[in-house]
Amino acid sequence: MSFGELFRQSGQVANALVAMGVKPGDRVAVQVEKSVSALVLYLAVLRAGAVFLPLNTSYTLNELTYFVGDAEPTVIVCDPSVECQLVLLPGLRGVIKTLDARGSGTLTTASSSLNDEFATVTRDADDLAAILYTSGTTGRAKGAMLSHGNLISNAETLRELWRFQADDVLLHALPIYHAHGLFVASNVALLAGASMWFLPRFSPDAVIDAMAHSTVMMGVPTHYVRLLKHPRLRQSVQSVRLFISGSAPLLPATHIEWATATGHAILERYGMTETCMLTSNPYEGDRIPGSVGPAIPGVELRVVDLDTGSPLDRNEIGMIEVKGPNVFRGYWRRPEITAKEFRAEGYFVTGDLGKIDERGYLRIVGRDKDLVITGGLNVYPREVEAEIDAIPDVAESAVIGIEHPDFGEGVTAVIVPANGASLNEAEVLARLEGRLSNFKKPKRMLFVNELPRNAMGKVQKNVLRERYKHLYTDKA
Repeated sequence: MSFGELFRQSGQVANALVAMGVKPGDRVAVQVEKSVSALVLYLAVLRAGAVFLPLNTSYTLNELTYFVGDAEPTVIVCDPSVECQLVLLPGLRGVIKTLDARGSGTLTTASSSLNDEFATVTRDADDLAAILYTSGTTGRAKGAMLSHGNLISNAETLRELWRFQADDVLLHALPIYHAHGLFVASNVALLAGASMWFLPRFSPDAVIDAMAHSTVMMGVPTHYVRLLKHPRLRQSVQSVRLFISGSAPLLPATHIEWATATGHAILERYGMTETCMLTSNPYEGDRIPGSVGPAIPGVELRVVDLDTGSPLDRNEIGMIEVKGPNVFRGYWRRPEITAKEFRAEGYFVTGDLGKIDERGYLRIVGRDKDLVITGGLNVYPREVEAEIDAIPDVAESAVIGIEHPDFGEGVTAVIVPANGASLNEAEVLARLEGRLSNFKKPKRMLFVNELPRNAMGKVQKNVLRERYKHLYTDKA
């Protein structure tokens, strides 16, 4: 598909959205399989001046009920297979249209006969472009509001930082309901006028085939772990100038093994849904295993004392805080929570703990908010715990992330059964069916008589993480 055709199709879809009643500032919720038509829809929403609301394709009806009720979208675009379920959502007011993985559906039918000329609605830098929901420590998801200024500043910076040109070919095997695949990968490639192999999902064989004709690959650590096992890896990297990893910590061992196998040092970077990219290892210079590099141009990053909020010296561990044109506008309809997440000086409190070394490289050492990142996707333990604790035979639970050789971290539940109750993993998983997305479900469940607590009665998750740290690695 050419850029001209992409522009024409987005004009048709933008005309269709306006015909459905979409006005500037309205939300358009999208839960569809990855396809070029889905990317066209993203561009059409922005051209219409509306707010793009991507939703993970594995979200259940229970989860969607909250998102739709909170965001109140004017239009919801879904896969035809779930349309009959969405119409049952309580309080639904929006128009429902469908779009499948092949680009067919009622949205395509509604737009294909329309004029492909569309006067793109003018938007200011502070106007909303997208809302991405990110789970909260209390279990209730929050919508991170990203402006046009946030997105364009990050894309322009990364284009320069990673040397993207029109003759680049990006291997795109990431989902596009996620900031990584949509705002980092897609936006940067589009802005540079580059080409993309737009793979519907990650498949080692398909990625290896496309890699032989690509110049850049963006992936999550799980991708690189799996590709290292592929027999054709070494022969497929000849045309690639840059491998980038994000969305989850890249283990130093994976970094070293990849360099040994391919001759390429993976460029690891650090970002968040609320901020897009914050730091990046250099294009030219040392890409240090275990480090996510210095702050990118235009971003101010500091590490502060957890108690006083005072900036710390180099190599001292504290809270990572950031400000810059990439930082989001706040949480949708959550002014109180937004106020708590920002310092008076304008710094956003990331919730991650880290330290900055003498060269200005950031190392992330932990997370203050107990976030688990599995396969590049965020899981907040409280949300999973709430569903497990609702099971009658469960007294309480604690959900933690434990190092996993494939997923980076494995969601793990430590469960205390109710008095006299007998539980096993299969029973608990069966009761979670339809309540949690598959990526949020624990990969292992451990049953104990009691959870470790401190003097104040708080569960000591650090003790649990240490106790079960070899659960997935089979180390003695």
